[in-house]
Amino acid sequence: MKIKLDNVSFSYNEEKVISNLNLEIESSSITAIIGHNGSGKSTLAKLIVGLLEPKKGTIYLDDQVLNEDSIKIFRNKMGIIFQNPDNQFVGVTVKDDIAFGLENKNIEREEMIQKIHKYLKLVGMEEYIEESPENLSGGQKQRVAIAGALSMECELLILDESTSMLDPLGTKEVGETIKKIKNEDNKTIIIITHDLEEARLADRVIVLNKGKIVKDGTPKEVFSDENILINSGLKTMDSVKIINDLKNVDYKNKKEIEAALWELTFKM
Repeated sequence: MKIKLDNVSFSYNEEKVISNLNLEIESSSITAIIGHNGSGKSTLAKLIVGLLEPKKGTIYLDDQVLNEDSIKIFRNKMGIIFQNPDNQFVGVTVKDDIAFGLENKNIEREEMIQKIHKYLKLVGMEEYIEESPENLSGGQKQRVAIAGALSMECELLILDESTSMLDPLGTKEVGETIKKIKNEDNKTIIIITHDLEEARLADRVIVLNKGKIVKDGTPKEVFSDENILINSGLKTMDSVKIINDLKNVDYKNKKEIEAALWELTFKM
């Protein structure tokens, strides 16, 4: 799904959260939108999926204006994974939970079963198909939630702080799942986060600060700009901090060491 925001602004009680934002996101890409709490990144996600309406400007999805009429069509093409995995389950078992959404779309039983197995396998959760969600870890729950969204054949998947409540293992599991989707499933993915560890999975990283884009580029380009990250209230990754610190030091094989550190930064 292709996304375009044309001069979009949004306010809460006269407090401007998104300010004259122009942004294009290509289909079949992974984009991370990062910023501190209150930067406007979650509001931006809600605008894109039609949960909020811009006070000014226009949003286009696949070159169509997002409005009250078109949102009914586009909502069936979107999936959102929120930060608390416990709030996303309605089924007694993993299979029942994914089937719930498919039943609402009147999917035939045989096709439903195929989809359930296909997407649980994709996220590495097929062996838990009969398990109760309450017995799963946080990372496993988020992987099931992602499988459920994918089973609906969504074209846009948004992960809104999806790892913020997870331990390091759960965060790694979700990261591996995103990599699988990137390699095997043709989706537009938006990662909303304040964590650079999660943002490094993206093809493109956008830094928001006070509702405006202050940096836009590849993960390496963005992570290299330590001043932008600090001014945006973001914590620099340890490996990137070492790279930046070494820039002012004269030593042999400087380029080779920096290249090795960058490779380590983006290695899961």
